[in-house]
Amino acid sequence: MLIEANRRDERGKNEARRLRRTGRIPAVLYGGGGESVSLAIDTAQARQMLRTAEHNVIYELKVEGSDAARAMLKDWVVDPVRGDLLHIDLQRVAMDVAIRVRVRVQTVGEPQGVKLQGGIFERVTREIEVECLPGDIPEVIEVDVTEMTLGRQLRAADLPIDPAKVRLLTDPQRVLAHVIAPSKEEVAAAPEAAVAVTEAAAPAEPEVIKKARKEAEEGEEGEGKGE
Repeated sequence: MLIEANRRDERGKNEARRLRRTGRIPAVLYGGGGESVSLAIDTAQARQMLRTAEHNVIYELKVEGSDAARAMLKDWVVDPVRGDLLHIDLQRVAMDVAIRVRVRVQTVGEPQGVKLQGGIFERVTREIEVECLPGDIPEVIEVDVTEMTLGRQLRAADLPIDPAKVRLLTDPQRVLAHVIAPSKEEVAAAPEAAVAVTEAAAPAEPEVIKKARKEAEEGEEGEGKGE
């Protein structure tokens, strides 16, 4: 994806506001052994970059008056009230130099511990950190959790990563997901609910029978006093 940008010499809040009114946002390009450069990027292109941020996309950045360079989106600032994109940071990328990135982990399938044993599947960590060449960055790491039974844990070391291309930086023992048993409160809630339903469903004693029984009891009490 090609991103076009212009250099900007003026800085500050007032200049940033003026820039946004023209349909562009302020940005900065740094790293890769080069100097930091202040840029202005079309807002529509910047938003498109933001939509792909979690996939570690490498962009071809064309700055007016300079040779094209490869870069990645590293950070951004969004207005907390209006949600407008205010600023983005770009990092130069050399295709022959390994870089550190965070990659999203996606689970597929329904664990046996949930389907057959009544357990609960919980995600603990949704991304890991790796180091690799830019061309080897995984867009996402998928892992099949179908065989996970009750009590089993998915750890970073279990992920299908090619160690010849990608080096895992996250602790290999880091738990990413697990299948746990329902809490005691959840288990106890079911029988209590069943009892409540049974009591509510029990037919009420007819009013006529209760009245006749009460009169009979009062009559017996009266006879006893007469004796």
